Amino acid sequence: MDYNAERQKLYSLLGDLPARNRPIGARRISESERVFYPLETLMLALNGTEEVPAYFTRPRNSDPPWPVVLYNHAHGGQYEIGKEEFIHPREPLQRPPYAEELARLGIAGLCIDAWNFGERRGLTESELFKRMLWRGRVLWGMMVYDSLRAIDYLMSRADTDTNRIGTIGMSMGSTMSWWVSALEPRITVTVDICCLTEFETLIDVRGLDGHGIYYYVPSLLKYFSTSDINALIAPRPHLSLAGNHDPLTPPQGLDCVDEELKQVYTKLGASDAWTLKRYNVGHIETAAMRTEAINYLKKYLNPGN
Repeated sequence: MDYNAERQKLYSLLGDLPARNRPIGARRISESERVFYPLETLMLALNGTEEVPAYFTRPRNSDPPWPVVLYNHAHGGQYEIGKEEFIHPREPLQRPPYAEELARLGIAGLCIDAWNFGERRGLTESELFKRMLWRGRVLWGMMVYDSLRAIDYLMSRADTDTNRIGTIGMSMGSTMSWWVSALEPRITVTVDICCLTEFETLIDVRGLDGHGIYYYVPSLLKYFSTSDINALIAPRPHLSLAGNHDPLTPPQGLDCVDEELKQVYTKLGASDAWTLKRYNVGHIETAAMRTEAINYLKKYLNPGN
């Protein structure tokens, strides 16, 4: 497989996106002291249309440059939350928040407000989707673009280790984790929680309305399956955590993706680098999932060294 060509093809489906090489800017709005980390509140100039509010956390127990994780927040119809999930976890997530978990490990973290969430809310999701579509843009494409540019921002910071970058998220954040990792080879390790959804299976079980309109990319299924996108992450380490009773990830779809990715990773001599762990739960992060996720990031980002 020509990975670069496949990435370009996937990227081309995301609508009329701003140039990837446009300058990035950052304004520090404030810095506050938390028990386990200093919290930077930032405004990032990523897309040329509107600034992107962000939180950056730095660990106290180690010196820079630190490994760093791009944390992708969930959807849940709670547009007011956005990046706040990183420091104040919403109900389906375990405590403590990932900002604290990462800082205690010696890992820095970044979380941005996705389009229409947190400090970027105001329009309905449907209104924003339609407005962008008329202009040749795709809402999910613009969300992914901002996340890719967030990685570029992390690469520009002198206090982050650009050879140790991870990404993690649940629900919409899970989908963002595997999309951005597929498109960005500089990401070292990927963890997705409760949204490894196989597209054709979702159609078969009539589950399309379980996902918001933001999720849908024109012509995607003409060229890519879920497995095809995730194969672009190989042979890098990728942990997926799923619930067998989660309606957003039909179990027969999980079977399909798991089998195909096992073949991909085995062919590349990296069979141990792909792991799908399934739990008899719905759309939630369990304590066992949290432990698996933290241990995986610790293993592959190797903080403290």
